[in-house]
Amino acid sequence: MGSDIVLYIVVATALAFDFTNGFHDTANAIATSISTRAMSPRAAVAMSAVLNFVGAFVSLQVAATVAKGIVSPDAITSTIVFGGLIGAIAWNLATWWFGLPSSSSHALIGGMVGSAFVAVGPSAIEGDGILEKVVIPALIAPTLAFAVAGISILVAYRVVGRQRPGVVNRGYRLGQLVTGSLFSLAHGTNDAQKTMGIITLALIANGNLSGDNFHVPTWVVVSSATAISLGTYFGGWRIIRTMGSRIIKMDPAQGFSAQGAGSAVVLTASHLGFPLSTTHVISGGIMGAGAAKRLSAVRWGVAGNIVIAWVLTLPCAAVIGGVAYGLTSVLGDDALGVIVVLLMVIGLVAAAFGSRVRRGPAITASAEA
Repeated sequence: MGSDIVLYIVVATALAFDFTNGFHDTANAIATSISTRAMSPRAAVAMSAVLNFVGAFVSLQVAATVAKGIVSPDAITSTIVFGGLIGAIAWNLATWWFGLPSSSSHALIGGMVGSAFVAVGPSAIEGDGILEKVVIPALIAPTLAFAVAGISILVAYRVVGRQRPGVVNRGYRLGQLVTGSLFSLAHGTNDAQKTMGIITLALIANGNLSGDNFHVPTWVVVSSATAISLGTYFGGWRIIRTMGSRIIKMDPAQGFSAQGAGSAVVLTASHLGFPLSTTHVISGGIMGAGAAKRLSAVRWGVAGNIVIAWVLTLPCAAVIGGVAYGLTSVLGDDALGVIVVLLMVIGLVAAAFGSRVRRGPAITASAEA
């Protein structure tokens, strides 16, 4: 019975992470559309939420990678998965608090690696899988998006160079409806699967599923899709502001190019089973679209802070995940330790959000202005 209670808590925690993933990554899909006034904020988040839900049903390749290619399924327990999820959620909330667009994917992978390392040791870590499926794509994807967006904006300016700005801007704003929709679909296809993989890993660890033939139950797909779409709808306005206006002052052509480049990269990665960071991709696309116009168009100080957050995500989430697992083990076996740590985390989050509310109004108003 104790193991079943832990499994229920792990599934609920995984869906909570999925919600924070959607909440944290809303900016990836819609910040450019809001910044260029291609869509109103509420219409943008509604569109993105629906397409995140739909995208979760497109493929299961990334879910398989997360469940089997990062940590060894044979060494994993439900408690280890719980520790990893706490690490990911904590880092997501911390970076959201400071308005930094970091990677929810890398936070989850880092949390799982840290928790598994503390629990079992290095033998539980699939080093080759992390290198091939996480580290190398993390280096290539934003660079590729940077280059593709840069080339796209140069071509776009050449094609419409003699047209009236009003006509051009209206045309590219309509184009952003398409590219923004594609990126939202791509985000759901890649990011919702990470939670599916984690829940499936917990089910295997608890003995509810066999690890021989990888299979994601339908209820896992539906619940993961629902959680990420709800998180997307509520929106992380702090990060939307950073992505939409603080990196570059964006025009509709740049927004169209960044979103188009990002969509192509993320959809390709999802097909290949790479748990890619959509944050890295769209940030690279935005920087590329700005730098191709002129290097000084990019606020490189803001871009540098974003890159620092990228670099810190894996190790910081790993440390938090390891600490979370350690606390769970010290406080009690199975359900007791998990429940105590969960209550501690809920208390800390409630205190943090309570202090924010007391200090002043949320940023939503400024984001919608």
